Amino acid sequence: MSISGLEKLDVWCKARDFAVRVNKEILQLLPPEEKWSLNQQLRRSSQSIPANIAEGHGRFYFQDNVRFCYIARGSLEETLSHIVYAHKVGYIPETLYKSFSVDGENVNRLINGYIGFLKKSKQGANEPGANYIVRDMTSDYIVEDNSTLSSDSNLE
Repeated sequence: MSISGLEKLDVWCKARDFAVRVNKEILQLLPPEEKWSLNQQLRRSSQSIPANIAEGHGRFYFQDNVRFCYIARGSLEETLSHIVYAHKVGYIPETLYKSFSVDGENVNRLINGYIGFLKKSKQGANEPGANYIVRDMTSDYIVEDNSTLSSDSNLE
């Protein structure tokens, strides 16, 4: 895979543009006291959207790609939640908030459509190892009866 391959992927392009807009249009409006909290949260969550789409695109099996698209969708929802908060506390104006709401819905639709396409096409489903399932074995928990231990005797 390469950058040129990603640039052919409309969902990645729109997610990238959304993240760039967050960086250019919202972060500069946040007050200095938000530099290490809301600012960083918005920066990370918005950058995570195209990054996870890209990571999934580079995976071999469609299941991995779908999983990373779910993560990208979660990052989009996190970003939108931060934008709602920024609007509610008065950091960003109504017009900017509405613009990002519409763009966020569009990116969400694209991610959902891409997930549907991946599930339907099942790229990599017939490759060796694609049908293996990895499971963790369950382990037994050891439960001790603490009623016989005194708290004072354990401290010394």
